[in-house]
Amino acid sequence: MAIRVLIVDDSATARAVLRDILESDPMIEVIDTASDAYVARDKIVSLKPDVVCLDVEMPRMDGITFLKKLMHYIPIPVVMVSSLTQSGAKTTLEALEAGAVDFVPKPHSHIYDGKDEMRDELLAKIKTAAKAKVFKKELSKQTVNNVTSLAETTHKILAIGASTGGTEALKEVLIGLPRNAPGTVIVQHMPANFTAAFAQRLNSICAMEVREARSGDSITPGVVLIAPGDYHMVIRRSGARYYVEIGSGDKVSGHRPSVDVLFNSVAKIAGANAIGVILTGMGSDGAKGLLSMRKAGARTIGQDEASSVVYGMPKIAFENGAVEKQFPLQKISTNILASIS
Repeated sequence: MAIRVLIVDDSATARAVLRDILESDPMIEVIDTASDAYVARDKIVSLKPDVVCLDVEMPRMDGITFLKKLMHYIPIPVVMVSSLTQSGAKTTLEALEAGAVDFVPKPHSHIYDGKDEMRDELLAKIKTAAKAKVFKKELSKQTVNNVTSLAETTHKILAIGASTGGTEALKEVLIGLPRNAPGTVIVQHMPANFTAAFAQRLNSICAMEVREARSGDSITPGVVLIAPGDYHMVIRRSGARYYVEIGSGDKVSGHRPSVDVLFNSVAKIAGANAIGVILTGMGSDGAKGLLSMRKAGARTIGQDEASSVVYGMPKIAFENGAVEKQFPLQKISTNILASIS
């Protein structure tokens, strides 16, 4: 059965181009379009699409405000398609936090000029979104970290990998960790120029210090290092000091940064002195690396199916024996701390 998509965009030209792209794939059916949020709301209620393509800049109600209302009252997979996601990391992160499954940037120039370059990405993300689980969001919710410190600091390394749905999953995990939790290294599939803003946002709500990683940064208790978009990250060791190294290179497991690249380095350098966690995401990146970590003696945790937006990466990791135990997202931080000995 075809994936039924509703396109919401105030530009008639954009609606036509998006329809043309989506209908070029026999697995997708555009059931209708809407020029603003109010028209979209009525069509969502009556047509019940599988996925909504949503613009940000629209009259009467902007896309982010509409998305927040939608995810509260009628949770449905949404892919943001907007020129603001090309360079507006803040807007994109706000959309993901509000419940969007993913985003696709429109070209800043005339949309017809960038039609071919966005085609494959849009089609792939619509198909991923159709399989995603979405959860009801509260219209306003403040996150407060009330986690007490560990009795003692630890020099273990916590390595986490995530993709689709991972920005919110990582937030849930990190706000559950105390200020002196193990030094943490993270790969979240995300484009260049977005990870710094993502790290800043997490840093504002977490007890730990969160920042985008730079080559040479030490991995120390209380610090979270996020791999920069479009760069691989590995860990190194000099004496008793662990640190990260950032580099380019070919994509691995289809990604740069790659979770497999990080996890394989953790297995080699840290061995049993590490904890590996694989969260929601499409595909298999991280499954082989997490298996290497487990074989090297590390404790390994996977997000369960029920709480995953896309149960792809954790599923493959569980099936290949890489995951020691699976937990709901809300219990992962507690079980990370329980794994520290």
